[in-house]
Order: sequence, then structure tokens, then C-alpha cells
Amino acid sequence: MAKKKLTATVEELFREVGKAHREAFRDKGGTDPEWPLWYADQLYQDLVKVLDPELTQSRLVYLLVQGERKRSKKKPKKGDWPKYYARYLVKRLS
Repeated sequence: MAKKKLTATVEELFREVGKAHREAFRDKGGTDPEWPLWYADQLYQDLVKVLDPELTQSRLVYLLVQGERKRSKKKPKKGDWPKYYARYLVKRLS
């Protein structure tokens, strides 16, 4: 799969899971200090199929945490986070 299409696929996965996360944590105002664990659990099976069959769930959690550290330093627009994470993961895993 070409990187551009792969990135778009991963971005869409993040958007779908992001909606589910907001719904799951609605009563907490969307606050979830353990969000990397939640996202890794939700995304793992799909990301293994499209990015790296050898990816472990713990590595995915690690990459999400590292990605957030880098993203927060850049202070990107809040709505662009799915695109950021898609690019970040595709770059590291494909």
C-alpha cells in the first residue's frame, strides 16, 4: 500500500476510535489519563493488519506515548491529532 493511502487508512482508524473514546468517556468530559492503553486496545488488531504484523500492543502503547510527547511540544491544532498520529505511526512502522 502506498504511504499516502496507508496514512489515510490509519488516520481514518484514529478518527473512528476517537469518536468511540469520546463516547466512552463522555461522563468524564473526555478525560482519560490512560488513553494510550485504551487506544492501543481498540486499534491494535487493525494496525497490525495494515502497518506491521510484528507490532506488539505494548510497543503501540509506547509509540502513542512518545508521539504525544512530541506532539505536545509542537502545539498543533487540536483537531489535527488523527492526522498527526497516522503520520507518526506510518513513519515508524512501515
